[in-house]
Parts: sequence; structure tokens; C-alpha cells
Amino acid sequence: MSEAGKNGLTYSDAGVDIDAGNLMVEKIKPAVRSTRRPGADGEIGGFGGLFDLKAAGFNDPILVAANDGVGTKLKIAIDANRHDTVGIDLVAMCVNDLVVQGAEPLLFLDYYATGKLDPEQGAAIVLGIAEGCRQAGCALIGGETAEMPGMYSEGDYDLAGFAVGAAERGKLLPAGDLAEGDVILGLTSSGVHSNGFSLVRKIVTLSGLGWDAPAPFADGKTLGEALLTPTRIYVKPLLAAIRNTGALKALAHITGGGFPDNIPRVLPDHLAAEIELSNIPVPAVFSWLAKTGGVAPNEMLRTFNCGVGMIVVVSAENAKTVTDALAAEGETVVQLGRIIAREEGGAGTVYKGTLGL
Repeated sequence: MSEAGKNGLTYSDAGVDIDAGNLMVEKIKPAVRSTRRPGADGEIGGFGGLFDLKAAGFNDPILVAANDGVGTKLKIAIDANRHDTVGIDLVAMCVNDLVVQGAEPLLFLDYYATGKLDPEQGAAIVLGIAEGCRQAGCALIGGETAEMPGMYSEGDYDLAGFAVGAAERGKLLPAGDLAEGDVILGLTSSGVHSNGFSLVRKIVTLSGLGWDAPAPFADGKTLGEALLTPTRIYVKPLLAAIRNTGALKALAHITGGGFPDNIPRVLPDHLAAEIELSNIPVPAVFSWLAKTGGVAPNEMLRTFNCGVGMIVVVSAENAKTVTDALAAEGETVVQLGRIIAREEGGAGTVYKGTLGL
């Protein structure tokens, strides 16, 4: 063999396929285009995405940014070979964190990394991301696809998402007037959302069920399909309620850490949330996880949303107005509890009643 033959390596020989990347970009262009909104009308493929805040209708905006991933829910998507919904989760985990601060999500960027790029798999993921962006009303203005042989096992990939939103100056949440006697409302979740999946996967292993087995808690669905139900995106109903009522004082996205970690994040140190557990409509998936894994109720409440993915704090006199406004936008609203004085050194979340597992 000649020297040229020996030294004629290509990037493709090293495991990176530029043509596969270009093919994926062509596959996703229509989906990306479908997320356009006022302020964002560029094509993907440039070196950076542009956004015009004036065209989006803002006068004196404060920008709010959030980033997140999907966690080990991705392992279920990979093992069950279903990649069309995790993109919705990716968007949801970011934009729900923006809206709780009173911000309207405007733009989204994704990062997709894999060992060997499969354009079909990649396109399915980005189509899910575009669907999440449409649900949230934000534009997918760019992203990064990284093919990194040797970094990921065959078939594995990871996702990260980055969202930017805006609110007019002085309109950010939580408001400064939270007080004892305020009412806590809960918005129901679509299931496990995107937290606690390391425990979910451990429980599934204990159950001995495969991802293609019928889900014991969801008729007509496989276990993998049921557990991959995407995270609910609360953005449009909450923005409508904020704008139409002006009465929302605080919002908390119930993610990892559940009620005890997330609700106190939006409360001043002298106040606590008193939650009536018996009011929570617990979806069957949580009952199955608790029973199959022998998971105690307090551990369930620290790990999962248990049926409530978002909490809303309002004054008692505005509770009905806000409940009606959210119901009109398609949300299922439950009266979850009230704001009380926090005891010296006490917890920011206290419970009454029993969780209906």
C-alpha cells in the first residue's frame, strides 16, 4: 500500500458523517419553519438565530432564560425505540420554568448529541421539539447536532434545551404581596412528566415487565408508550390567565424535588404552603409505581409531581376568577391548599390529609 493509501483517512472513517447531518437538517426544516412567530422569521442554517423583541410587541422587556434536559426518561425512549415525544419534554421543562416567572417564551435552541447520527431518529426528536415549541408559542431558532463517536454507546443520545422569554418590566412573578390566607390551586399533570425516571426504571426492572408489555395502569398502551407520555406545557393557559385576570401572585413548576422543594422557592421565608393531599387526583401511574416499588408517600411527594404539575397562588377573593379563567383554557384545576405562617425553622411545605395512592 502506498503512503497516500495509508494516510488517506477521512472524517467519515473516524465515525463522523457530515452527509447524515446535512440530510437531517433538510428533514427538519419544515418542522422548524412551523414554529415561526412574530419576532422570529429566519431560516435555520446560519451561525446564530435572530429575534426581534420589538416585533414581538415588547416595550421595556426583561429577558428570562432557562435551560434543562430530559433526564433518564431518554433511556426509556432509546430502549422502547420511540423518539417522537421526548422533544416535547425538552421544551416543556424549559418553558414551564419561564412562565412561572410571568415570562412569555420567545425562542428555543436545542443541543442533540449522539455517538452515530441516525437522520431518521434525529428528525423524529426535532419534530417533537418543534411540536413543543408550537404548544408553547416560541420559535425554534437554532440548535446543534453533535456526532461524537466514542462518547456515547451505540443508540444512545442526550438532549439539552435552552429557552429565552420576556416580560414587561414590573410584571415578573412572584409578586411581592403574598400573604397568609392566599389560596393554592393545582393544575393537573399528564403523568410522570420528566422527573424521577431513574427510580421509575428501577421499579420497572423490579416489575419484570418489558417496555412493549401492556401498561398495567393505562388501557391500550404499552408500558414504554405510557411512561413516555410527554410533559404538559402550561404556557398558553397561564399567560392567558395572567393577562386576563391580573390576579396570579405566584407560580411553581413541580419538577424534581416535588412539592417540598419547589413550592418554597416562590415563597418568602415567613410563609409556608399547607397542602391538602386528599384533594390531589393521583393518576394511576403513580399508584402503580408506589405499590410496585414499595415507595412511601413522602418519598413519592419528593420525587414526583403525583398528579399536580403546576401550582398557582392567588388571593382568596380571586380564586374563583382565576380557576374559571384556567378552566376556560382547558386546564383541570384543583383547590390544593392555602398559604400559612411558617413556624420558626419549620418546613416551607406542610401536609394535611393522605395522598390517594
